[in-house]
Parts: sequence; C-alpha cells; structure tokens
Amino acid sequence: MRSIFYLQRNDRNAIIVILMIIAIICSLIIFIGGEDDGSRQGVANSTLTQHPERVDKEHPLYYKVDEEIHEVFAFDPNTADSTDLLRLGLQEWQVRNIYRYRAKGGIYRRPEDFARLYGLTKKQYETLRPYIIIGEDYRPASDYYGQQKDYAYNRQARKEGKTEKGQATGEKAEEKIYSYPQKLKAGEHVSLNSADTTELKKIPGIGSAYSRAIVRYRERLGGYVNANQLMEIEGFPEEALSFMQVEKEKITKLKINKLSMSQLRRHPYLNFYQARDICDYRRLHGPIKSLQQLSLLKTFPPAQIERLEPYVSYE
Repeated sequence: MRSIFYLQRNDRNAIIVILMIIAIICSLIIFIGGEDDGSRQGVANSTLTQHPERVDKEHPLYYKVDEEIHEVFAFDPNTADSTDLLRLGLQEWQVRNIYRYRAKGGIYRRPEDFARLYGLTKKQYETLRPYIIIGEDYRPASDYYGQQKDYAYNRQARKEGKTEKGQATGEKAEEKIYSYPQKLKAGEHVSLNSADTTELKKIPGIGSAYSRAIVRYRERLGGYVNANQLMEIEGFPEEALSFMQVEKEKITKLKINKLSMSQLRRHPYLNFYQARDICDYRRLHGPIKSLQQLSLLKTFPPAQIERLEPYVSYE
C-alpha cells in the first residue's frame, strides 16, 4: 500500500516546482488585472474630465444637443411645417414637441412664448428670436386694445389746440391706423392660383399666417387643382373654401421622365421611396407614359396616383 503513494525524490521536487510556478502565475494575474482595472478607471475619469466631447460620442448614455443653426429666416411657430423647422436647425424631437403643443390647442402669442419649448437652448432661442413673427390671428386681443387706447389718446390730443390743417393731417393718420383689408362678401371669390397675400387676406378667417401658408404651399405643389387641397395645411379654416376658385390651367407640372430623384421628391405628393421607384422604373422599362404603369408598385396605391395625376407631364 505504501509503495502506491511513494514518489521518488526527483518526482517530489518536480511537483513542488510546478506548484510554485502555478502560484506565481496566479499572483501575477490577480495583481496585473487589478492594476489594469484601476488604470482603465483612471483613464475613463481623466477622459470625462478633460475631454467631455469624446464621452458624448463614445457613450450613448450621454446625449448632446446639436445647437448648430442651419438657416435663419422669418417663421411663425404656429404655422411653420416640419421642413422649415428642421431647416432652422431644430432637432426632430423638438419639432415633435412643437406639433404636440399645437395639437393640444397651444398657441405662441408672443415671440417670448417660443422660449418655453422643451429642450430649446438659450443659444438657439437668441439666434431665432429676431426671426419669429407671430401672425395677426394668433396675437392676444390685448394688443389690439392697446392700439385702441393709443388711438383714442392721439385723437383727443389732435382736437386740443390743432389747426384745421393739422386736423386734416390727423384725419389721414387715423385712416392709416385702420387700413385693414376689406373682407369679401358671400358670393365673391379670389383666384387661388394667382392671388397674392394681400388679396388672400380679404377672405374671412384668413390672416397673414394663413395667406403666407397658402402661397408657400402653392409654390411647392405647382398650383392648386382643387380648393380642398388647402385642408392639407394644418388647422386651415374650412369655411374659407367657399371664397376661393381654382384656375387649373396655371398648374406647373412635373416632367416625370426627366427630373432626377432629388427633384421629384421636392413635390409634397412624392416621398423618397416613390421618387426612387420612379427613377428605377424609368431605368428598367424606359419612359413612363401613364401613372397606371406604377400601380403594381406598393408605393403607388390608387389614391396616390389619383392625386398626383394632375401634376404629371410625360414629355
């Protein structure tokens, strides 16, 4: 029994050496591993302190708002569409917040109200503030009341100690104060494809904001083929449609066989995928002679083809 467990002296020495080597290796692993963890933590802390901008890019938990303003132009936050808001440099989630606020009945009555937009930085607001124009339809009634008070005060001052010539001058000044556009009566109409903003403001319920929106959307479409297209403008008053007439011969059409994908997608009735499919179809099958050729594509349901048809030229 003893001979089974008996090891020669050389064997015992070899086993002892092996065990010592294993112990040394384990000690090195524990020591070096702990040092590496500490080093990595130190480097991370140093990076966070000295280069916070690198942390934003490497770690998704840190979100940095892009404050770059891409373009600046006059806009009304009550009527501006998502395209314009994105061009101004606002983030997509900021644009969604604006749309939610307006959907709940919120109104920006003064430029200062726009500063309450969730996530808007001070730098963004100070850059955009000079370009915020609130339409007449959204201004508080107190502004008009203040004008009335000023008008009454000025009128009383003119009566006290003014000559006849001065009074005549005052009469003209009073007329300028109240030079509001004459609204249309029932049965009167405005040409939707040729009227400017001044003419459009004669329509009951249409002020500066909506008149600009009508003209801007007309330019993007290439003209209106039906007055009901105005209902595609957010919040447009339906009762104003009865004062409008459409001249279809003034439509600017899309040359569907010549325009590039980027040019096609600028039209409000075409998105990226539809413009891409048109270009692919032309490349594979030649010129398009009818939109019905696209009816087999998922991106062109019958309703889409019907509303796009008046704007297409097959030249």
